[in-house]
Amino acid sequence: MKKINREDFLKRSTQTLNEMLDMLEGLDGIKLNDLKGEQTALFIVDMINGFAREGALKSERTEDSIPEIVSLSIKCDELGIQKLAFADCHTDASPEFESYPKHCMEGTTEAEVVDEIKEVGGFELIKKNSTNGFHEEEFKKWLNENPQITNFIVTGVCTDICVQQFAITLKTWFNMQNKNYRVIVPINAVDTYDLGIHNGDLVNIMALYNMIINGVEVVRNIEA
Repeated sequence: MKKINREDFLKRSTQTLNEMLDMLEGLDGIKLNDLKGEQTALFIVDMINGFAREGALKSERTEDSIPEIVSLSIKCDELGIQKLAFADCHTDASPEFESYPKHCMEGTTEAEVVDEIKEVGGFELIKKNSTNGFHEEEFKKWLNENPQITNFIVTGVCTDICVQQFAITLKTWFNMQNKNYRVIVPINAVDTYDLGIHNGDLVNIMALYNMIINGVEVVRNIEA
């Protein structure tokens, strides 16, 4: 990395963050009823105990996202919108443990969807062994079997890791095929975590911005 003038960098970065905040705060919401139910699917990413309530990677911010996702899940049921839930699920062989503490082990409660979302139900569960659920064969099979889906709503955690990777991969996959499908991320239904240098508010903003510049449709919320 080339040498950076620290004072100038921090000054310009503060201005840039202000502009990003203005942009995100100025985003509109959309109405779920405006999306055709048969062409829409809801994805719930990693809303599991291992990120919300127990284990090395639990975060209160994840738990705080549960009510918004539960509400959206119920509305999707009313409109006949398909729902899929990704759940991190690992064995001791996972290379991920070189980057993160051991988490969400197969067969443990950490790898289970949180009770509130489980109680609403109605979703197809896809276990994933990487941060990007797109790569799971079960998801690719679902994608091939549902060519009518053109609106993909992505919720859950973490905004800067699993959500961002899945949303951008999905959008660029369709771009490659010249399909102008909507990949929609509602700000009120995604979040990340605070841990050391990982400033949750900062990386959340950066991830949302990064998704926007990659063609993902980031919105304030999704109303009934």
